Amino acid sequence: MTQTRTMVMPQAPREIAPPADRSALTGCPWHDVKSMLRQVGLRPTRQRMALGWILFGKGDRHLTAEMLYEEASRAKVPVSLATIYNTLHQFTEVGLLRQVPVDGSKAYFDTNASDHHHFFVEGDDELLDIPGATVIVDKAPTPPEGYEIARVDVVVRLRKKS
Repeated sequence: MTQTRTMVMPQAPREIAPPADRSALTGCPWHDVKSMLRQVGLRPTRQRMALGWILFGKGDRHLTAEMLYEEASRAKVPVSLATIYNTLHQFTEVGLLRQVPVDGSKAYFDTNASDHHHFFVEGDDELLDIPGATVIVDKAPTPPEGYEIARVDVVVRLRKKS
């Protein structure tokens, strides 16, 4: 019996596409999601369409994978938590979402992919946008040789006064 081996060549890293131009949206979330996915080179599968509709149909917001899973379950969208994580990371890779790490164990996904910073309300586990350019980073560290700073994310943690 002869065995045939196939060599798989590594692929070049995917270039991150710019965020979808949302000015061309029609106001019909289903059609808009399909257009957004195609514009960034993602195939509009049934699960991507359903999750995109849940994510982007309600304006700018912040969700964890678990929050999206709960919304999908309530909307009767049959999807696993693993598929939700994969989809969120795919959407982030192509610029449709922005991942905002809050703790080592929790990350939020922001449907507003523009450069902006956040407040995190401890105890409520709520992420809020900091309006405008009210945060100024005076001196960024010098990156190591061969690297450049991609962006600076500021998360200001809040707690209620006692």
